[in-house]
Amino acid sequence: MTESTHLYDLFHPAHYDIYLDINRETKQISGKTTITGDALATTIGIHQKFLKIQQVTVDGKAVTVTDDPAAEAIRIPVPQTGNVTLAIDYTAPLTDSMMGIYPSYYDVNGEQKQIIGTQFETTAARQAFPSIDEPEAKATFDLAIKFDEQPGETVISNMPETKVEAGVHYFDTTVKMSTYLIAFAFGDLQSKMTTTKSGVQVGVFATKAHQANELDFALDIAKRSIEFYEDFYQTPYPLPHSWQLALPDFSAGAMENWGLVTYREAYLVLDPDNTSFETKQRVATVIAHELAHQWFGDLVTMKWWDDLWLNESFANMMEYVAIDAIEPDWHIWEVFQTTEAPMALQRDATDGVQSVHVQVEDPAEIDALFDSAIVYAKGARMLVMVRALIGDDALRTGLKAYFDAHKFGNATGADLWSALGTAANMDLKSVMNSWLEQPGYPVLTAAVVDGQLTVTQQQFFIGDGTDAKRQWQVPLSSNYAEVPELLTAPQVTLGTYADLRQANGQPFRLNVGNNSHAIVKYDDTLLADILDHITELTAIDQLQLLQDQRLLAEGRQISYADVVALLPRFAASEATVVNDALYQVAGNLKKFVTPDSDAEKQLQQFFDRLSAAQVDRLGWTPKAGESNDDQLTRPYVLSAALYAKNAQSVAAAHELFTANRDNLAGLPAATRYYVLANEVTNFSDATVFDQLLTDYRQATDASYKADLCAALTTTPDAKLIAKLIAVFEDAATVKPQDLRAWYRGVLANAKGQQAAWDWIRQDWAWLEATVGGDMEFTTFITVTAAIFHTPERLAEFKEFFEPKIPTPGLGREIKMDTKVIASRVALVEDEKAAVNAAVAQVVQ
Repeated sequence: MTESTHLYDLFHPAHYDIYLDINRETKQISGKTTITGDALATTIGIHQKFLKIQQVTVDGKAVTVTDDPAAEAIRIPVPQTGNVTLAIDYTAPLTDSMMGIYPSYYDVNGEQKQIIGTQFETTAARQAFPSIDEPEAKATFDLAIKFDEQPGETVISNMPETKVEAGVHYFDTTVKMSTYLIAFAFGDLQSKMTTTKSGVQVGVFATKAHQANELDFALDIAKRSIEFYEDFYQTPYPLPHSWQLALPDFSAGAMENWGLVTYREAYLVLDPDNTSFETKQRVATVIAHELAHQWFGDLVTMKWWDDLWLNESFANMMEYVAIDAIEPDWHIWEVFQTTEAPMALQRDATDGVQSVHVQVEDPAEIDALFDSAIVYAKGARMLVMVRALIGDDALRTGLKAYFDAHKFGNATGADLWSALGTAANMDLKSVMNSWLEQPGYPVLTAAVVDGQLTVTQQQFFIGDGTDAKRQWQVPLSSNYAEVPELLTAPQVTLGTYADLRQANGQPFRLNVGNNSHAIVKYDDTLLADILDHITELTAIDQLQLLQDQRLLAEGRQISYADVVALLPRFAASEATVVNDALYQVAGNLKKFVTPDSDAEKQLQQFFDRLSAAQVDRLGWTPKAGESNDDQLTRPYVLSAALYAKNAQSVAAAHELFTANRDNLAGLPAATRYYVLANEVTNFSDATVFDQLLTDYRQATDASYKADLCAALTTTPDAKLIAKLIAVFEDAATVKPQDLRAWYRGVLANAKGQQAAWDWIRQDWAWLEATVGGDMEFTTFITVTAAIFHTPERLAEFKEFFEPKIPTPGLGREIKMDTKVIASRVALVEDEKAAVNAAVAQVVQ
């Protein structure tokens, strides 16, 4: 780990005056930053990256500075400690890296246009203006922007605009905040506005490539989310406005800049007349996540990046709390159970995974902390456990105390546990540190031993793992009253099983509700009892049972073949969460077969057996007034039917394509991908393929573009695959932000895998130069590892990536993903025969 002195230890900025003159045509920025603050040493450091420093003055006198590239800084001599004023003149390039200040490109009526936006998290503010670019270095900011302005253009920032003089736009002084939360944008924008009950102005901004009504959904969700948070946090929204801006080019999903939240277009604007329920849920939770940050992350900010989870884990939980409150009929916690929970459990079972709280200094390693499965999903599960333990009243009381104590400042995890623990009258820190500081999670083994019901905890691994004898304080959440609230020891004996079973009158279960970050392994006696009463379980209980059985099989604690035999029991369920778990297990069976083999033909029959009745029940076309579960379940069963090559489904999809060929975007959004993919896979020729690729280039609807990408990459035609690979590096077709989806789609296609794998190895230098500067870069490694499952691919993966382990920010991911592939290869080799035999037995 690189040792680094935080520059805040040498200089405490109090206020910034930032002047920027941005020229889009020449791609040049001229800037002057004036910083007043308190020098704690006679040589201080100021962050800068890619800036060409022209002059530095200290209290009006020019000084000679020293470059410190390792710290991404300049070192500045000051005459004495105490209050000083620095003035720094500089120039900088306007780049296409989607970091710092950068252009976003889009088309309107065939004309290419651009808007300028920003992305400063984690350490890219220093690419825009010299600063102490560390979260603890909070200050106030005055921002003035001049640009090559055209009539009718809009410029927005964190705070309201106060005046325009000589073409310079001045914005009101910010509250005390961190540099990475500064944001601004300008260009030919449209907007819609509303006001919350407390008087906060809420706006949604987007380019004019979109229809005006595509802003309505986001505006409504944003307004109601802010109103909810003001009530739940018992703390007013601290700024005059809350702008939401859709950027055509944006590396992350969204960014919580204070007062000016930025989003990928796919996560903000949507067609109200043709958008799937799933997409509405996704957009709503992203908006609620970013607005949760306006308090948790912006008002109170982690002191250093090692407490990143303080920002992200909490916002990840609160997005579900908020949407559940404002749209209770959506049952949004089911989405948490089908996305966050399994993602966290899968990732956290690999030995070597990072803990939620990680020590880090190097900027490249800071970006690598943004592990969505750990810092977001596992952290959110931790906080869901806390909420279940202490209840909402204590949670709200503790949060209000936390905000009151630390607002406009910084905090650590210990500060949060202290506030919540005091409100709940509980030593929460000791409970939660076992989850925060340790990687991994336990498998709870419930067994009848010599007539006694026992529960044991031990760390669970998928693949090889070193048992470090870790223990957790595990909320057991049992349906038997005799079970303690927390398991704090390696094992607990609960009493005579026969007596307990008779007294409770139902099968013994642990982690009811699936809120604890653990899985449960029942012995044969207990599992058989549960399965005999399967219809009495809730949908979440059934999801949990399937999920835990799958993980136990991947961890080699039970046979995967035994899980196969369970699946038909759940095929008739009308619950989305059950179908999600069912088809996740079924989808994993594909790795046990070779494409086009007899074993795959049997597996396709198995998929047909699972899905046929549901396809008949639901059909290909959404029905007016149908339940949310039916809307969300239909895609699972249609996908299964197409994999099964069910003749009726293949024909039905082809008929829909033919009938709507002149308006494919108008196909129902929830099933459009399956119609397109069926055509590309089973009927496509070059003419159809070119039509869809042209549609992709011209479409402005992010949902339709995603469907086209996913469908086009399924082509079995080698020539068309080569055509796709050829556009990977054509930004006019595939924006760099979308490249990972295209790469993953071709890689997952058995007919295209070699071409995609060859491309990434041959053009890695180009990929690194294009998207290597942001936190999404390592996910190209992750998606590769998620697909590979043969010894040959494992060897190739290691040969290519292991030499890159020393690259800052890549090492942990490469090591982790090598283990992921290795464990999958071993599972397939050992279980292939048994799994395929189990499938054959079901379809006989």
